[in-house]
Amino acid sequence: MTTPALLPLSGRRIPTLSPGASSFPHHRATLRLSEKFILLLILSAFITLCFGAFFFLPDNSKHKRFDLGAFHTSPLLSSILCLKPGYGRMYRACGWIFEEESLRDKIRADHERALQEAKEKLRKSREELQAEIQTEKNKVMEDLKKKDPGPKPLPPVPMPKVVSVSDGEPPEPDVKEKRDKIREMMKHAWDSYRQYGWGHNELKPLAKKGHSTNIFGNSQLGATIVDALDTLYIMGLHEEFKDGQEWVEQNLDFGVNAEVSVFEVNIRFIGGLLAAYYLSGQEVFKLKAVQLAEKLLPAFNTPTGIPWAMVNLKSGVGRNWGWASAGSSILAEFGTLHMEFVHLTYLTGNPAYYQKVMHIRKLLAKMDRPNGLYPNYLNPRTGRWGQHHTSVGGLGDSFYEYLLKAWLMSDKTDTEARKTYDDAIEAIERHLIRKSNGGLTFIGEWKNGHLERKMGHLACFAGGMFALGADGSPDDKAGHYLQLGAEIAHTCHESYDRTVLKLGPEAFKFDSGLEAVAVRQNEKYYILRPEVIETYWYMWRFTHDPKYRQWGWEAAQAIDKYCRVSGGFSGVKDVYSSNPTYDDVQQSFFLAETLKYLYLLFSSDDLMPLESWVFNTEAHPLPLQNRRLD
Repeated sequence: MTTPALLPLSGRRIPTLSPGASSFPHHRATLRLSEKFILLLILSAFITLCFGAFFFLPDNSKHKRFDLGAFHTSPLLSSILCLKPGYGRMYRACGWIFEEESLRDKIRADHERALQEAKEKLRKSREELQAEIQTEKNKVMEDLKKKDPGPKPLPPVPMPKVVSVSDGEPPEPDVKEKRDKIREMMKHAWDSYRQYGWGHNELKPLAKKGHSTNIFGNSQLGATIVDALDTLYIMGLHEEFKDGQEWVEQNLDFGVNAEVSVFEVNIRFIGGLLAAYYLSGQEVFKLKAVQLAEKLLPAFNTPTGIPWAMVNLKSGVGRNWGWASAGSSILAEFGTLHMEFVHLTYLTGNPAYYQKVMHIRKLLAKMDRPNGLYPNYLNPRTGRWGQHHTSVGGLGDSFYEYLLKAWLMSDKTDTEARKTYDDAIEAIERHLIRKSNGGLTFIGEWKNGHLERKMGHLACFAGGMFALGADGSPDDKAGHYLQLGAEIAHTCHESYDRTVLKLGPEAFKFDSGLEAVAVRQNEKYYILRPEVIETYWYMWRFTHDPKYRQWGWEAAQAIDKYCRVSGGFSGVKDVYSSNPTYDDVQQSFFLAETLKYLYLLFSSDDLMPLESWVFNTEAHPLPLQNRRLD
């Protein structure tokens, strides 16, 4: 008998006979071959159909659950196709089929188990459910801690000697009564924020909800909490301080996608955290300050090393304010980093912080200054000054303050800072300080070669600065600068006294017969600012003239009468109106500065003595740093 040969044809196999062989004697065999042919043809068609279904249908989840009935209704076919060797892709496909069936069974079992668990949960009390939820939360937190051990511990450094960080009770009963009133105002501001704005940056005391501004990137960083910590501690409000500390430990996170002001975050957050650390000794404040400082360092990645005004805490991308003289950085912002960054280097052993601020100082020292004055704008790309506008108020103020305080904080060893300060103040006195027709000394603003006879509320801090820097002035000018401080304090008091509410406007003019009075409507507001009270406190410390306590008490009474509302304290839009409207913002610096300076004004001098502490521009006290870093 001739053996049939199998020849390929379009992927199928068909039987044939050898040439010359008779077909008749083999009719039964031929019939069997026909049956095999038909069966193989059917199987081949089915395989092709399945192959197309698996490999040419769209890969979409809604198509994956197609009907598998053909396989389930034909056990024979499924066993042949899935078990027959040589059908590799089909073999894997059938494995998937059985997995799908297994998955269905698993889903049914999971569903039944979930229903059973839900029934059991419904039988439990609310307290039992809350306890279970808390247990699960704790387990998740522990797992996260195991995966992320957190930042490495900082190197141990000796704690600077800190003195007189609480008490300071005055011996005079009437002064003590005033101080107690200031503490009560602080309690009202804090408790209102605690109730209505907790975790938000600031408070809207009329709306009784949180408030955010673009200087913090509209993120909930708890600016009021951090800003108020040292005030709470100094006032002896330790329960409130503990609440703030717990929030910082559990909630203060700088890994947010938020664009923040480098200047504001430095003076409020880093300054506030460092002060809280030095006052209380709690390590969490130091660790948080360092974490945040690392987030600010990318702002210095500019061609000149002059930092951007804004930086994204997550991406590290920086930029400048669009309105600031063609993309310039601002003198008061990049010049108000020194105090905090020197302490960061001391606490971490990382020289980068100190080097960044010293680079800024060296760059400025090489630049020409028109009339010896520092313009408010400097382009961080070109290293050139922007428009020639000089101010001791907004845009310039704290640059000069930090030159003096760098010298004080170094225990008067940073003579370069002192020399730079003295030269700057000499130019300011020559070109910006004038006496009005009514005998009021004021600090104007220099704009393109012209003196604008206008002084801002922010510039009123300079009275205290002149008094603070009097000791150590060149050419025996200590008495002169103390007197200059007194004259500025008097002028700023007049700006308060000449309003209906006895609260000072944002800016006031000295021309056209008007003196120490706001002219424009958009300059008549008071937003709980501290600068005038700051100068009262410094003048009190250096002279003990009782008028400074009297003026401070007048301001405190006016704030309590016109700015206090049921939900905290609010700024007012017009200090010349007997029926003022509110701006509905309780600024964080009201708790950090305004109330702190008032409290210190009515405390004895042994509370936070100036021989041991230097206050940053947000009124956060930092101890003298007598260890040289260079």
